[in-house]
Amino acid sequence: MNVTTLAPRRRRGAHAMADAPDHAQRDSLHYRAMRDIVQQMQDDVPGKFEITEEGIVHDMTAPAGLHELTALRVRKRLEKVMPEELVAHTGTPDVENEAQGIMRHPDIMVIAEADMEIDCSFDARTLIAAIEVVSRSNPDNDWVSKMRDYPLLGVPVYAVFDPRTGTGAVLSEIHTTPEGPRYAIRKDFVYGEDVTIGEWTISTDGLPRYA
Repeated sequence: MNVTTLAPRRRRGAHAMADAPDHAQRDSLHYRAMRDIVQQMQDDVPGKFEITEEGIVHDMTAPAGLHELTALRVRKRLEKVMPEELVAHTGTPDVENEAQGIMRHPDIMVIAEADMEIDCSFDARTLIAAIEVVSRSNPDNDWVSKMRDYPLLGVPVYAVFDPRTGTGAVLSEIHTTPEGPRYAIRKDFVYGEDVTIGEWTISTDGLPRYA
């Protein structure tokens, strides 16, 4: 994974409070510049681009077959038990919060079909859950960075499936901490157990493992 930082860290303390409006405007301009760069590179450069507090994250490795098979099986199992008006979406667009300076692209987004009727990135607050399948090459992006970013975006439930270990976790109940919004509840599972994501329970039997 390559991480390029194009925006300065947010300043804190009394001086930050004094010029907060100007600083917020600069942050917004830097974020838009990074987003423009990502949009220009997405079609020409292989891999996946996202934006975090540290800058642009570029995962140069395309998702492998077992990664995609995991996402497919989880999606199909969820859609069997969810109401018809909800979908487990695996395509575009991204989800973002310009004020936070974050743009992510979950492997699966549980969202109401009606909330997809837009011509821009999804508002992360409309997601019911974000689901990630851990990549072989970049596990920290799912277990560390996204575990921090999804509560910042306001995504109420975050589920992680890890084909490296045959384990996972479901995180929920955003609460305030000194470091910012974080998930208060974490429920770990191992493949073979049933797992509950939001209001819906699915089996993890038969999910593939990386060799």
